[in-house]
Amino acid sequence: MMGVLKPDWPAPKNIHTAISTRSGGQSVSPWNELNLAFHVGDNPEAVEKNWQLLSEQLLSKKQPLPSSPQLLEQIHGTTIVTAECDGSIPVSDGCYTNQVGRVCTVMTADCLPILICNRAGTEVAAVHAGWRGLAAGIVGQAINRFDASPSELMVYLGPAISQPHFEVGAEVLNAFLANNFLAKASQQDVRRNIENCFIKKDAEHWQADIYGLAKIA
Repeated sequence: MMGVLKPDWPAPKNIHTAISTRSGGQSVSPWNELNLAFHVGDNPEAVEKNWQLLSEQLLSKKQPLPSSPQLLEQIHGTTIVTAECDGSIPVSDGCYTNQVGRVCTVMTADCLPILICNRAGTEVAAVHAGWRGLAAGIVGQAINRFDASPSELMVYLGPAISQPHFEVGAEVLNAFLANNFLAKASQQDVRRNIENCFIKKDAEHWQADIYGLAKIA
């Protein structure tokens, strides 16, 4: 059975969002089951069928796709492209649009999917946020694409790896400490907020809270 989750956030009624799971698709190992990426070596016919199945599922929930989705070749960077929905797959970790009927899409496993819209429902963005992207400032890059002020934006943090399972080394902690996310706060406040997102497991490893880091970023 195909799994489709409906994000629980107070987005405007004209903003439709959905999150697929891996269940219910046609792809075989190692892409099983519901792989939606055409550029990762999977059988294109299986991927096409998966998109058809997802589209049918969304249609049954009265959320039909109004256009081809904007797919991305994600590289854990900070680039946010405009969603053209023309079949191209640009190298980017996020997409933005202020055009009606455009479908912004990101794909994640352990990483954090972030959905953003303005309260007026005229601008949207989807962001693929791993620790590298968060540390490099991808959230700020996405927010900068909006004409609306940050106070007028709504953000949804989707399913991602939990802190008990997200074991990282010192390089991850140091990557965040090297960046000042809170421009109006003191360096001491910045450091404290970041360090609070890491639980020390042993001498060389920490458990990182990707949700907490996204909120700081």
